[in-house]
Amino acid sequence: MKQPVLETQIDFNGHQQLVPEKWKSDSPDLVADQNQAILLSHRKIIRRWNRLSRLQRSIFSALFLIIAASVILFYSSKVNTTDLYKNGDSNIIMEPLKNVSLVNEPIANDGQLKKAAEGDPNERPIFTGPSNARQYAVVESFKHAWKSYKEHAWGHDNLKPLSGMAFDWFSLGLTIVDGLDTAYIMGLTEEFEEGKQWVKNELIFTKSKDVNFFEVTIRVLGALLTNYHFTQDEMFLNKAKDLGDRLMAAFSSPSGIPYSDVNLGTKTAHAPEWSHYSTTAEVTTVQLEFRELSRATNDPVYEDAAAAVSEKIHQLPKKHGLVPIFINPNTGQFLPHATITLGARGDSYYEYLLKQWLQTGKTINYLLDDYMTAIEGVREFLAMRSSPNKHLFIGELSAGSESFNPKMDHLTCFLPGTLALGHANDLPDWHMTMAEELLYTCYLTYAVHPTFLAPEITHFNMASATNDMYTKTADAHNLLRPEFVESLWYMYQITGNTTYQEWGWQIFQSLEKYAKVPNGYTSLANVKSDKPLQRDMMESFFLSETLKYLYLLFSEDRFMIDLNKYVINSEAHPLPIHKN
Repeated sequence: MKQPVLETQIDFNGHQQLVPEKWKSDSPDLVADQNQAILLSHRKIIRRWNRLSRLQRSIFSALFLIIAASVILFYSSKVNTTDLYKNGDSNIIMEPLKNVSLVNEPIANDGQLKKAAEGDPNERPIFTGPSNARQYAVVESFKHAWKSYKEHAWGHDNLKPLSGMAFDWFSLGLTIVDGLDTAYIMGLTEEFEEGKQWVKNELIFTKSKDVNFFEVTIRVLGALLTNYHFTQDEMFLNKAKDLGDRLMAAFSSPSGIPYSDVNLGTKTAHAPEWSHYSTTAEVTTVQLEFRELSRATNDPVYEDAAAAVSEKIHQLPKKHGLVPIFINPNTGQFLPHATITLGARGDSYYEYLLKQWLQTGKTINYLLDDYMTAIEGVREFLAMRSSPNKHLFIGELSAGSESFNPKMDHLTCFLPGTLALGHANDLPDWHMTMAEELLYTCYLTYAVHPTFLAPEITHFNMASATNDMYTKTADAHNLLRPEFVESLWYMYQITGNTTYQEWGWQIFQSLEKYAKVPNGYTSLANVKSDKPLQRDMMESFFLSETLKYLYLLFSEDRFMIDLNKYVINSEAHPLPIHKN
C-alpha cells in the first residue's frame, strides 16, 4: 500500500508533527471538496426556510434575536466584572506580578475624577454621617478612641491607653485639635462641639515651650484651617493666625530655610539640640498650610515665606530630582551625601511638590517640573524588584556611600496615592502603573504577617529563591500609621475599584483585633507574633488620619471629599484648591 506523503507542521503547543500532505489546509482538492459541501449545505437550509410559514419564520427570527441579545449581555457582564484586581472578594490575593516594564504600559483612567470637578469649586462639602455598616464600624472606633482619651487624657497631647495616663509632647491638646475635623466629617456633633469648646477656651500658644515647627504646622495649623473652612467659624481662623504669627519665627534663619524648633511663647527659633541641620521633608511640608493661611487672612506674608523655601530648594543641585534628607538653615545647602529616601525625613518633600502645584491651580510650573524630575529619579535610582517574585519596592541610597539599600519604610506607602493623584491630573500613564504595583507591595507587607498588620520597616531580598521580604525584630513595631489606607482612598476615589475597599476592611479588622484595648487603641511591638506585645501609645494621627481615611474609603460616595476641590495635607486635613 502506498504510504501518504508526510510534511512537518507546527501544532498549537509549538511542537513539530508529521501530517499527511492531503490533510494540509492548502491542498487544492481538499479546498474544492470543502467548498462544494458548503454550497450544498447552504442550498438545503434555504429550501427548508422557504417551506416555513410566515408565522414560523417570525417565531424563529424572534428566538434568534433573544438568544443573540442574551449572549451579548452575558459577555458584557463578564468583561465589566473582571479586571486586574478581581473586585468584591474580601480575601483577595493578587497574582504575583511579573517583571513588567514601568514604561509604555497605559492604564485605563475612567475619567470620573475629572467628571466630578463640575460645579462650584468653593462649595463646602456637606457631611451627613455614616451610610453603611463599615462606616458605622469606623465611627464606633473613633467614638471609642475619643471617649477613652476624654476620660484619661483630655487636654493633653496623647493617650497611653494601657496605663490610662496622658502624654504631652507640645502641650497643645494634639488629639483634640488633630482629630476634630474627623469628628465633623463623621457627623459626630457632640464630639465636635466639645472639642471646639476646648479649642476656643483652652488652646493657647503663649507657653514658653519648644515645639517642632513641622509637626505643629501640619497637625495644629492645618487642622484649624480645615475646621475654619468647613464651619466658617472665625474662632478657628483667629487661632490659626495667632499660631501662624508665632511659627513665622522659624523662617528667621540666615538662609530663610526654617529652623526645626520654635518657642511659641517667646517667638524664637533654633536648630535642634542634636544637629545644626533641619530635616528636608519638614522644611518643605509647611507650604500648603502657610499658603492657605495667607488666602484665608488675605495677608501674603505667610505664603511668601513658605514659598521662598520651595524656590530656594528648587535651585539647589540634586541627584536627578532626589534630595538628601538634611539641609542646613544657616547656609541653605544640603548635607552632602546624606541618605536619599522616600521614607522618614524625605517623604513629604515629594508629596508637597505635586500638591502645591494643584493647590495653586496648576500655575507654578517649577513645582511640577521638580515633581516630574523627582519621580523619574525614583524610577531610575530607587525603584527595584525583589526576588523571586519581582515585587516592586522603593529603596534608599545610604548615607555616605549612596549605595542602594533594599529597605522601605511604611511611610513610603504614601507614594501610590500621590502617583495616582498626579495621573488623574494628566501626568504619564506609567505613574499609575507604578502606583498600582507599589500599592500591591504595600498590601503584602500587611498580608505576610499573622497580625495582618505592617511593620515600620520592610527589607527586601534581591537574590532569594524563597522570600521576597523579611522584617527585622527592631523594625517590627506598628504605630497605627495611615499611609497605606491613605493610598487606598486615593486609588478608590480615582479608579472606583472596590478591591481597595476590601483591602482596607482587612486592615480595619486587624486593628480591631490586635490594637483595640478597653481604653482606646494602642501601638504594637511586633507584628510577626500572633500575640503581639502592646506599646501603650495612641498617636493623634490615628484619629486624624487612619480612621478618617478608612471612613472615606468605605463611603458609597467616593467623592465625599473631592480631590478636584481639595488637597489633603500630610496630616489628612483637607485644604481648598485655588485658581492661582
